[in-house]
Amino acid sequence: MKIGVISDTHIPNAAEAIPKKILEDFKGVDMIVHAGDLVDLAVLEKLRSVCKNVKAVRGNMDSYEVRKNLPEKEVFTVGRHRIGLMHGFGAPANLTETLAEAFKDEKLDLIIFGHSHSPCNEEKNGILFFNPGSPTDKVFARYNSYGIIEINDKIEARIIRI
Repeated sequence: MKIGVISDTHIPNAAEAIPKKILEDFKGVDMIVHAGDLVDLAVLEKLRSVCKNVKAVRGNMDSYEVRKNLPEKEVFTVGRHRIGLMHGFGAPANLTETLAEAFKDEKLDLIIFGHSHSPCNEEKNGILFFNPGSPTDKVFARYNSYGIIEINDKIEARIIRI
């Protein structure tokens, strides 16, 4: 399974639309995951126009409309791998620890998150923590980015710079 991962789009505040390169790349995925801070629900519709299988959670900057329609966190399975999805909260410096605590009762292989706008692709205590960064905002990062995760027998994740 190939998953396109995006977070912190902040549309229409940080940009008018999802960058075209991302939408083109996401045409070839089996699932799209948005890790929060969409700001506008129209972002989900745009993602669904390139892939019908879209999962998303709300973020701290999302509108009331987004917050009432999306969960704070979600756990789902792809193949034999359990995946946690949550935007994140609190200080960016401790974000992976905060997320590990939020999912402590789940046996996860992968946690997808956002919030910091900084890409992250690192394993800690047997869990892969993956943040695709932001495709539209560089306030806390040197570049814009998104991610692709491929899941077969193992999980292979990569950050793609725009």
